[in-house]
Order: sequence, then structure tokens, then C-alpha cells
Amino acid sequence: MNRDLGDRLDDVIRACGVIARYVEDDSLPEDLVYDAVRMRLVEIGEAVRMLPSAVTSSEPGIPWSRVSLLGERLTRRYFDTTPAVVFGTARVDVPALREAVRRLRAQVR
Repeated sequence: MNRDLGDRLDDVIRACGVIARYVEDDSLPEDLVYDAVRMRLVEIGEAVRMLPSAVTSSEPGIPWSRVSLLGERLTRRYFDTTPAVVFGTARVDVPALREAVRRLRAQVR
């Protein structure tokens, strides 16, 4: 299935929203949230990896190359990714990413 730019941006926005819901829900077991957030971060990394730099360059406050490498790191070096890093990313970095991608998405119609 071929995904266009709008689809990929929507994928990132959607994954960021799901991550926000997971980390805000205190009724969910922490280990389950950790696993679910990691998977969504992998999805985000893959989607961002496919975004053209001509698009991402308009949001220089986001470290796009680090975001795109995140998915690879989480899948290949999962053993050295701590819950503190995953939850910190989910609570601090993901909201900023979501807002940046929303701005990008508003430019793509």
C-alpha cells in the first residue's frame, strides 16, 4: 500500500494522540503502557523517515533525524531502552511533535 504525504502526517498525528491517551490513563498497567507506547513510537519513526526534508524543514524545532531513528532504535536496541526514556519521550517530546505535524498537515491538502 502506497502512503502519500497526507497519510503519513495523519499517521503521526494519530499515533501521538494514542500515546497521549495511554500515558494519561492511570488505570492501565505501566508495563502494558510501556509496550504500547514503544510500538507507537516505532510507527512514528517509520512515518517520519518517509517525510521529505522539504516538508520537515519548515519545523526546525523538531529533531526529525532523531525521530526517524527512534523506531529503528526501539526495534533493534530494545534491550537498552528504559521506561524512563520512553515515558519521558511520550510526555515531553510527543506533544511538541504532534503540534508540529498538525501545522505541517494544515499546509498539505
